Amino acid sequence: MKNGDFDSDFRTPPAQAPRRSARVSIKAQVKLRRRGSQHLLVHAFDFSPEGCKLEFLERPDLDETVWVTFKGMEPMQASVCWIEEKFAGVEFTRPVHPAVFEHLISQIR
Repeated sequence: MKNGDFDSDFRTPPAQAPRRSARVSIKAQVKLRRRGSQHLLVHAFDFSPEGCKLEFLERPDLDETVWVTFKGMEPMQASVCWIEEKFAGVEFTRPVHPAVFEHLISQIR
């Protein structure tokens, strides 16, 4: 390792990352399950059909697989794609269908 280099175990979200869809600002309580763990209730923010921002109680690993469950929905598999302090961005394995996304947003608001 060169002087001044460090090995970071996380990525932060790019400042100008192109997005496939607009994020919707929310604050919702969701169930989060990590492999080998019980469900925990956590807060979700910045929801889009492709993923959301979650508040973790314990720091996740980058690329860790998690399951996110919004009220009235089946668990959605996701992968941790960035970590910043106690927050992490997750990308759903399969994007949420637009009609289901709109329904969830209307229920959260």
